[in-house]
Amino acid sequence: MHALLLIAHGSRREASNQEIRDLASRLERIVGDRFDRVLPAFLELAEPDITTGVDHCVETGATSVTVVPYFLSAGRHVASDIPAELEKAARKHQALTIQLSDYLGKHDSIPELLLMLALDKSAHGAKHEPVQATG
Repeated sequence: MHALLLIAHGSRREASNQEIRDLASRLERIVGDRFDRVLPAFLELAEPDITTGVDHCVETGATSVTVVPYFLSAGRHVASDIPAELEKAARKHQALTIQLSDYLGKHDSIPELLLMLALDKSAHGAKHEPVQATG
């Protein structure tokens, strides 16, 4: 069985964490037969953490896990923290194959996605008013 583990940073704001859980659910609906399960995990500030996320994959029968970091840049978390947590999980689950994909921001489609967001806002008749600072 092959699971996909979607890793986000985690937030003190629970609604933000729920967005990631919802994204994992939406992703699970479209993966077809490429992945058997899609589960979320968080680097910090939310549960499950990465090692617990890997545990959940194993508990559902996964023998292989592909990890997708939902991060926009290759900062310390992507370069060091996530690989370190996955190493811990690999030591715990030695029979499990763990593959780490590139982080979201590295994908070639990001510029087009940003343009689509900007054009979508413009297409809906949004007025080009400056954002006012408050406080």
